[in-house]
Amino acid sequence: MSIIKPFKGFRPPVDIVEKLASRPYDVLNSEEARVECEGNPYSLLHVTKAEIDLPQGTDEHSPEVYLQVVKNYNKFKDLGWLVKDEEEKLYIYAQSMNPKDANAKWQYGIVACAYSEDYVNKVIKKHELTRKDKEEDRMKHVRITNANVEPVFFAYPAIARIDEIVASVTAQKPIYDFIAKEDGFGHRFWVIDDRKLIDELVDIFDKQVPAMYIADGHHRSAAAALVGQEKKEQNPAHTGKEEYNYFMTVIFPDNQLNVIDYNRVVKDLNGLSKEQFIAAVGESYDLQDMGTDIYKPTKLHEHSMYLDGHWYKMTAKPGTYNDNDPIGVLDVTILSNLVLDKVLGIKDLRTDKRIDFVGGIRGLGELKRRVDNGEMKVAFALYPVSMKQIIDIADTGNIMPPKTTWFEPKLRSGLVIHELC
Repeated sequence: MSIIKPFKGFRPPVDIVEKLASRPYDVLNSEEARVECEGNPYSLLHVTKAEIDLPQGTDEHSPEVYLQVVKNYNKFKDLGWLVKDEEEKLYIYAQSMNPKDANAKWQYGIVACAYSEDYVNKVIKKHELTRKDKEEDRMKHVRITNANVEPVFFAYPAIARIDEIVASVTAQKPIYDFIAKEDGFGHRFWVIDDRKLIDELVDIFDKQVPAMYIADGHHRSAAAALVGQEKKEQNPAHTGKEEYNYFMTVIFPDNQLNVIDYNRVVKDLNGLSKEQFIAAVGESYDLQDMGTDIYKPTKLHEHSMYLDGHWYKMTAKPGTYNDNDPIGVLDVTILSNLVLDKVLGIKDLRTDKRIDFVGGIRGLGELKRRVDNGEMKVAFALYPVSMKQIIDIADTGNIMPPKTTWFEPKLRSGLVIHELC
């Protein structure tokens, strides 16, 4: 079963929270981060991407950057931009992509600490591989700040009683409530002060939640858990109750989450003419020319392709995929096997420079743009995976192909921070 615990969070005062809360470190490059927080000393990007406070062109992994991280993080605390709660709390964080709509969908997550041993023992389950270099970068960030500055995004199988508790808390006025200027997404935040509710939530997870699933933040999860293991090995008096045994998460019920498509663009047709390429794809797919208007896939095993100014509906032919295989059923697997590998000769999605990936949040117009401007030759749009598919894959110990899932909205960093001591 799943272990969660409350913690004494470091949080910004209400009057600066909108300026301090930032997008995650990995959705912006260094130059974009410089622009985004220009003239804003409160932005947490000064901590999560501290290279923006050093000369342009500074390597984001250089020792100078990590020193700047510590300097900036301590400054935020010294100036009272981050203030520690006096008692251990749980929190609730809600997000919406359309906050101004009276009927907008909101997703409500419990902000808590997860247990590092649960990651090691696979009670916390993953569906993606991690890269050692990215793990080490995040581990350095945790080590030098002695904190989980950014949360990770978890899911759990929805439970009615948890929904009831969350509804009772969120019926009250939130502590924070703002719409981010960068993307127009809404963010609300509540503090759970009632010790009985805190204890009940901890007990429900312990007795009724067999596993939690990493939705977004595989590298941050790995880094946090590994630093916890390091500290355990370095402490001869380790008891298992130390704060470093836990790391900060936002845990959402699976039935509230929004998984969107993650699409592909390719630079060339592997030496084939347009006619030869279409014929080769047609061996595995039923193709229909949909004209010049953008066409978005409407169901599983249907893709769309943009080539030479036209959109095509691609329907995988029966017998070309296996619906009983949790990996084989995925449209990213079908496209990879039948087109990217078989026709275009792209064997490794992680390393091949001929392919790039475009999150569905950018829209299919981004695929069209990149082909029309000559940067890419062909684009493929995919039907998004479901939370059920993600959970099935994690439960069976399988790993999804690279760049399969894209969750929106992303968690804002800086609403609360967890320190390891």
